[in-house]
Amino acid sequence: MLSFHLWLARWALDIVEFVLLLGAIALIFWRNTANGSPAFRRVERCLAQFAQRKNISVLMIGLLPLFLRGILIPVLGIPQPDYHDEFSYLLAADTFAHGRLTNPPHPMWEHFESFHIIQQPTYMSMYPPAEGLVLASGQRLGHPWIAQLLLDGLMCAALCWMLRGWLPPAWALLGGFLVVLRLGIFSYWVNGYWCGSVIALGGALLLGALPRLKRRVRMRDSIAMAVGLILLANSRPYEGFVLGITVAAALLVWSWSAKRPPIRTLLRRLVAPVLLLFVVGAVGTGYYYYRVTGSPFVMTYSVNRGTYARGQYFLWQASRPERVYTHPAMQKFYDDEYQYFEEGGTLKGFLKHLPDKAFTFWKFYLGPFLTIPLLTLPYVLRDRRMRFPLFAGIVFLLGLAVETFFYGHYFAPATGLLYLLLIQGMHHLWMWQWRGKPVGSALVRAIPVLCCAMAILRVTAVIAHAQIEPAYPRGNLARVKIVRSLENLPGQHLMLVRYAKDHIPEHDWVYNSADIDTSKIVWAWDMGEPDNRELLQYFKTRRVWLVEPDASPPHLSTLPNTADK
Repeated sequence: MLSFHLWLARWALDIVEFVLLLGAIALIFWRNTANGSPAFRRVERCLAQFAQRKNISVLMIGLLPLFLRGILIPVLGIPQPDYHDEFSYLLAADTFAHGRLTNPPHPMWEHFESFHIIQQPTYMSMYPPAEGLVLASGQRLGHPWIAQLLLDGLMCAALCWMLRGWLPPAWALLGGFLVVLRLGIFSYWVNGYWCGSVIALGGALLLGALPRLKRRVRMRDSIAMAVGLILLANSRPYEGFVLGITVAAALLVWSWSAKRPPIRTLLRRLVAPVLLLFVVGAVGTGYYYYRVTGSPFVMTYSVNRGTYARGQYFLWQASRPERVYTHPAMQKFYDDEYQYFEEGGTLKGFLKHLPDKAFTFWKFYLGPFLTIPLLTLPYVLRDRRMRFPLFAGIVFLLGLAVETFFYGHYFAPATGLLYLLLIQGMHHLWMWQWRGKPVGSALVRAIPVLCCAMAILRVTAVIAHAQIEPAYPRGNLARVKIVRSLENLPGQHLMLVRYAKDHIPEHDWVYNSADIDTSKIVWAWDMGEPDNRELLQYFKTRRVWLVEPDASPPHLSTLPNTADK
C-alpha cells in the first residue's frame, strides 16, 4: 500500500486538476451562448497585438518564470539535492567551477563510491558535461540553483521562439505561457538540479531553426541549429541524436526540392557554419572525455555502467556478467535495475512497463488540462504543416521505446514538438461548436485560466500548510540539516553512513565535493571497524560521526577516532 506521501506525489494534483476541469466543462456547456465575454475578447486583442512584437514577447516569456519563481522563494524555498543524478551533476559543477575538467582518483576511493559517479580512472560525474557546466556557472555566481533558474527562463523563451517559427504569433505566445505554467514554476526541472531545461533548450533551438531556414537561409538560424545540436550532444546524446537525424532528414529532402536556394548559398550559410561549429563542439567534447576517461571516444557513462551495472539502458543489449559490490545498498540498487531490465526485454515485461512510462510522461508534460487539445489530433493529422512534427514525434517516441527506463527529462529534446502539436490542437479546438455554441473557443480560453488557477491553488496550499503534494522545498532536507549544523562547529568532520537493511538505495547520502581532502565535511560508507580503520588513519585529525539515515528522524552520534588503536 502506498504511503500518504507517495500517494500525494502520484495522484493528488491530478485529481484536483481533473475536478477543476470537469467543473469548467460543465460551466461552459451550461452557460456558454456567445463568443466569450467582452473582457476575454479585450484581453485577447491586447495579447494578439503584443505577440506581434517578436523580441519583446519572447523576452517577456523568458522573464516571467524568473519573476514568478523568484517571488515564490519565500514560499517554495530553494531546492536541495536528493537523487543520485542531482549529486552527480553537482559534482561536475563543483569540478568545473574550480577550473578543472576532472579530479584525480582518491586513494580511499572505495569508501566514497557513489551512484552515477566514476572513481577510476578519475573522480567525476558519469554524465555528459552540459548540465555540470550550467550549474558551475551558478556556483560561480553564488549558488548552483541561480543558473538553473536563469536556464529555466531561457528555455521558456526559446520554446516560445521555436513556436513562432511554426505558428502565428498569438498562438506561439499562448504556447510560451503554457510552458511557463506547466514547466517553469513547479516542475522538478526548476525545483531540483536535473537541468532538464538545458535539454529542452537544445531541442527548441534545433526545431525553431528548421522552419526559418526553409523560408530563408540565414547565418543566425544556422548558428542556432548548431548550438542546439551541441547542447543535445552534451546533455542527452542518444535522444538528441534521434531528434537530430529527423531534422537532418527534413533538411535533406528540402535541399533536393525546387524551393531550396542556390547550392552556393546553402553551402555558405547553412552547411559550413553548422559543420564548423559542430566540429568545434565535437573536438571540445572529445577532449573532455580524453581528460576524464583517457579516450576521446569513451564516455564517462560507459565507464560507470561498465564498472557497476549488469542491466543495460537499451532493451536490445545483452546483460553484463554478475558483479561483486563492496556496499550492500549498491548491490540492491543494481540488482533491482538488472531485474527491471531483464523483465523489460520480454514482450510481457515490455507491455507491463509501458503504462507506467506513459503515465510518467502524461503526468509531467500534460495532466488533465493539456490532455484536452490532444482530442483534436485527428484534425491535426490533416494539417500539411504538421506532417514533419508528427513524423518527428513518432520517430522520437519509437526511439524512447527501446530504452529500458524512462523519466520526464528523457523526452525533453522533443518538448517543442509536443507543445507545437498541443497549440495546433487548440487552434482546431477553437473552431469547434456544439449546437451552435462556440464551446471550443471557451475550452481554449479555459485552459490557461485553469492552469493559472491551479498555480494559485498550489501556492495557497503551501502557505496554508494544506498538503496536496510533497512539501517544499524539495530535496534531502535531513542531510542538509546535518550539514548546516556541522558547518557551525570548528574543525573538519568525517561522516560514516550506516544504512538499515531495508534502506531505499534511490536516496543515498554518500556524496562529496570535487576536492574531498579539503572539504569540511566528508561522507563515507560505514564498512565495519576493520575496513574503517584505514580511512580513520587517513583522516586522523577529523572528528568522526556515525550517521544513520534510516532512523526516524535520522540519527547522528559521535565516534572515537580509533586510527591509532
